[in-house]
Amino acid sequence: MPFGYASPEQIMRDKADYARKGIARGRSVVVLQYVDGILFVAPNPSRALHKISEIYDRIGFAAVGRYNEFEELRLGGIRYADINGYTYDRSDVTGRGLANLYASNLGRIFTESIKSLEVEVVVAEVGDNPDGDAIYRLTFDGSVFDEHGFAAMGGQADAVAGRLKERYRESMSLADALGVALTALTEPGGERPPVAQLEVAVLDRNREHRKFLRLTGARLERLLAQTTTSATPSSTPSATSATPPEAPATGPAAESSETPETPPTAPPTGPPTGPEGDVDDGSGPL
Repeated sequence: MPFGYASPEQIMRDKADYARKGIARGRSVVVLQYVDGILFVAPNPSRALHKISEIYDRIGFAAVGRYNEFEELRLGGIRYADINGYTYDRSDVTGRGLANLYASNLGRIFTESIKSLEVEVVVAEVGDNPDGDAIYRLTFDGSVFDEHGFAAMGGQADAVAGRLKERYRESMSLADALGVALTALTEPGGERPPVAQLEVAVLDRNREHRKFLRLTGARLERLLAQTTTSATPSSTPSATSATPPEAPATGPAAESSETPETPPTAPPTGPPTGPEGDVDDGSGPL
């Protein structure tokens, strides 16, 4: 046996452990469906280096890990989409085709290279209706997972996915979906990241042509205010319903002191939360 020999199984295990440790150091990213498309949310203090990007008309990209490595994957995906869209037709560029391309490249690098890529990627495509949406999660070794409803990756991905599973529901509004994503990304008892350190984008099926849109600044603050407001009214009825009704008095004393009952007043109805005018429709400047 030659000096320094290692079995192929041991080499693959070492590569996988190395990649997992690098990915686990990054912050988590959440991708989930809402009623009008697909939402991307990532804590990101950098304003110049993006974890979330557009690939093509209906396709978005999110990644965690080493920035220089997943940036090369992103640029390669854009070139693939542009060439195929120009050579054939724009409708021939699909999220599944792009996911297959990434899986092939990641698998080849993991098998043949000394060092595997320390990246995990999500490719999402929005359809004309919720049934046409697709979310593909790819790991460092080229494995592809067809996710339904939501996907989480990066550091503490298992814990984030568990909190998402508890709170996620189909056909959520954009504000509700953002609230669920931020709750999943926040440790129990912790504080949500400030607006300046959030990277948020959507694939909105109601937009014309290019569906990708970043949400920043005042637009994002209005959405966050809606998530806070929508959670407030739910605590009011529970406090009143917890008080048991008093038993009616009986006997002659009760008859003499009986007074006409006043009808119960209906609880005040406040203004509707999440006014439609505050939701960005993509018509304004970024």
